[in-house]
Amino acid sequence: MTLDPGSAAIIQLAWARRLGLDDDAFSSALASGERIVRADESARTVEFVRLFGSSALVGPQWIIDAAAAIPDEEMAQHVTLLTLTRSHGGHGLGAAALFFADDLPLKQPSEEMTVSHGNPEAIELEGRCPPDDVNEVGLSDLENRYTIVHEVEGRRVPLACGAYSEWVGLLAHLGVLVDPEWRRRGLGSLAVSIAAHEALAAGLTLQWRTDVSNTGSLALARKLGLSAGGIQTSVHLG
Repeated sequence: MTLDPGSAAIIQLAWARRLGLDDDAFSSALASGERIVRADESARTVEFVRLFGSSALVGPQWIIDAAAAIPDEEMAQHVTLLTLTRSHGGHGLGAAALFFADDLPLKQPSEEMTVSHGNPEAIELEGRCPPDDVNEVGLSDLENRYTIVHEVEGRRVPLACGAYSEWVGLLAHLGVLVDPEWRRRGLGSLAVSIAAHEALAAGLTLQWRTDVSNTGSLALARKLGLSAGGIQTSVHLG
């Protein structure tokens, strides 16, 4: 689906505030063609964000100086940031694709489903999933959770959870986790669709963030109808 221009402006505003930039930083950078930079000598994370054609780099002054002559296309690659920060203990966070939407088609379940808003079901679901999946989704950090549960021998078993957290009162940062035994049945799409429509009803614009190597998550974003909007590349400093 195509984003409304006003929604793109809201997304840029949310990211500007998230990165500690001026509210109009991304729109001004698009007009000037220059990279936005913010020096933060106390930063323990370096972040490069490319959003709707504008880019921003936040970190200590030495990384801003080192990156000054490097094109955005190279800066968006995780290996570039790792190389630039190696002498400062730079390690791991990766590169993530960013997708957005201001509307989505509502997915209807093929049969009646029970949806829980409780934390115990979401916590139990995390215990049934691989640690790498749990860490990437960060379900525990997403405050609004909608867990599809199925009754098995009189016990409510969580199958999938769609969730979101609110970013600076503007964006709904989405995530979804599905029990490995119940994948490839459309439950992930359904769970995240439930969370997405709750967020849209609350007046938020949708955001989906996924590692660039996670082909399943990238495919799900496109299947849901989200629009690609940028990339975020980050490293921790030692």
